[in-house]
Amino acid sequence: MELTKIGSLQTPTVLSTNNTSSVSPGEAQQKFSTTLKNAIDTLNSYQVQSDMKTQALAKGEINDLHDVMITAQKSSIALQTAVEVQRKVIDAYTEVMRMQV
Repeated sequence: MELTKIGSLQTPTVLSTNNTSSVSPGEAQQKFSTTLKNAIDTLNSYQVQSDMKTQALAKGEINDLHDVMITAQKSSIALQTAVEVQRKVIDAYTEVMRMQV
């Protein structure tokens, strides 16, 4: 059994903390609100698309059940993800509010 020398081990490099870009609170708020609005718009479009395909299937306008089910499942997963993200954000907010300054 061969053991390597401790001296041959490399030390981990330290990440520089000076690489953070300074963003003003107003810019950060704008970026966050834009991202949130885009996510909600995407979720809404999934819901609308699912409703339209479901109604078209019920009326007999389309015959592709697989496509309707895939669209409905995509909409359902997007909604579940949004609800879970909302829950995590509320938990994080609650935790921050409990902190003592």
